[in-house]
Amino acid sequence: MILRSYERAIFKRYLLPHRGEGFIFVAAAFSFIAVMLGVAALVIVMSVMNGVRADLFDKIVGLNGHAVIQGYGGRLDDWRDVLKQAKATPNVVSATPLIEQPLLTTFNGRVEAVLVRGMLVSDIRRNDVLNGKVLQGNLNALTPGSSNVAIGSELARNIGAQVGSDITIINPAGRSTPFGTVPRQISYRVAAIFEIGVYDFDKAYVVMPMEDAQLLLLTGDQVGMIEVKTTDPDKVGTILAPLQEKLAAQAVVSDWRSMNSSLFEALTIERVAMFVILSLIILVASFNIISSLIMLVRAKTRDMAILRTMGAPRDAVLRIFMAIGLSIGVAGTLVGLAVGFSLLYFRQGVLRGAEIITGQPLWDPSIRFLTELPSKPDPAEIIGIAIMAVVFSFLATLYPALKAANTDPVQVLRYD
Repeated sequence: MILRSYERAIFKRYLLPHRGEGFIFVAAAFSFIAVMLGVAALVIVMSVMNGVRADLFDKIVGLNGHAVIQGYGGRLDDWRDVLKQAKATPNVVSATPLIEQPLLTTFNGRVEAVLVRGMLVSDIRRNDVLNGKVLQGNLNALTPGSSNVAIGSELARNIGAQVGSDITIINPAGRSTPFGTVPRQISYRVAAIFEIGVYDFDKAYVVMPMEDAQLLLLTGDQVGMIEVKTTDPDKVGTILAPLQEKLAAQAVVSDWRSMNSSLFEALTIERVAMFVILSLIILVASFNIISSLIMLVRAKTRDMAILRTMGAPRDAVLRIFMAIGLSIGVAGTLVGLAVGFSLLYFRQGVLRGAEIITGQPLWDPSIRFLTELPSKPDPAEIIGIAIMAVVFSFLATLYPALKAANTDPVQVLRYD
C-alpha cells in the first residue's frame, strides 16, 4: 500500500503511543501478539503433523512395502513364480519375499512377545530402513545357519539383552509327542541392535535370514508374503491391478492404504481439525485489530475532521487506517513465522525442557509411535498460512477505515 508523504507522517504518529492513548496501544499490542501466536502455532502444529505422517509413512512403508502379496492361509508355496511375476510388472521397483510370525522370546527369565521376520540376506543388506539404524553390532553377521539375529532397541531394553547375548525364541507350534505338542525352542545370538524409530517395531522385531526362519517355523520352502515397492505409492492400486488379476486364484494383494487405513485416516482428520481450530486464533486476532482501530478512530475523530477540512480526500484517510491495521497483521505474521521456525529448529530441546518443568513425559513413544518429535514444513502450506493471516488482518481494517473516511467534518467541528 503506497502512502503519500503526509499520509506516512500521520501513519507513524498514530501507530506509536502518545499521552492518553496507552489503552489503544495495549489493544494493538494484544492484536499483534495474537496474530504472532496464531501464525506460530499453525506453523508448528502443521509442520509437526506433516512430519509425523511423513516419518510414519517412510518407516512403515519402508519396512512393509507399498503392498504385500499374501497367499490364502498365510503361506505362498510357489513364491518364486509369484516373485518373478511381481518383478515383471511395470512400475514395480522391487519385490521381496518375507516370513513374519508372532512368537515369544526369553532371556534371563524375561519373556516378551516378538514378531520374527525372515528375509533373504541380500534383502537385509539392501533394506534402507534397517541400514543406518544399527545402534550396536553389524547386520553383515546375519548369514544362513549362523543362528545370528538382529533385534529392536526397545526389545533389547525390555529383556536386558545386548550384542553377544543368547536369546531363546519359542515357537508354540512345535513337534507332536504322545503327551501333546512340545513348543520348539531355539537359541540365537544377538548380532545387531537397531532402532527404526517406530516404537511398535523396535519393541517387537527380530530379523533373521529366511532359511533360519523357515527352520524355526517348520515351513519348508514356503514364505508368508512378498513385499512390493512401486514407483508411486499413491498409484499402487492402479499399478498392481494387472498382477492382482493374475494372482486372484492363489493370493491377495493388499496395499499400504488398506493395511494402515485407520492410522493414516486418523492423522488426516486430526490435521484438518487442528488447522481449523488454530485458524480461529488468527480470526480472534483480527477482531482485536478491529476493536483497536475503532478505538483509534474514535480518539482521532477531531483530527480526521480537521484533515478533511484542509482538503484531504476520503481515500487518504482510508489508506492511513488500513495501513495501520495491515502493519499490525504483517508484523505479527512475520514475527510468528520466525518464532514458529525457531521453535521447530530447537523442538527437541524445548520438548525436553518442558518435560523437566512438568515432570511428565510429553512424547511417550509407546503412545506416539515415533521415538522423536518429527517436523516437515511444507513451503506451500507456510505461504498459505501467511496469506491467510494477512487477508484476515486486511478484512479487519475495512470497517474502521471506512468509518474514519466517512467522518463528516461539519458535524464534528460544529461545536468546537
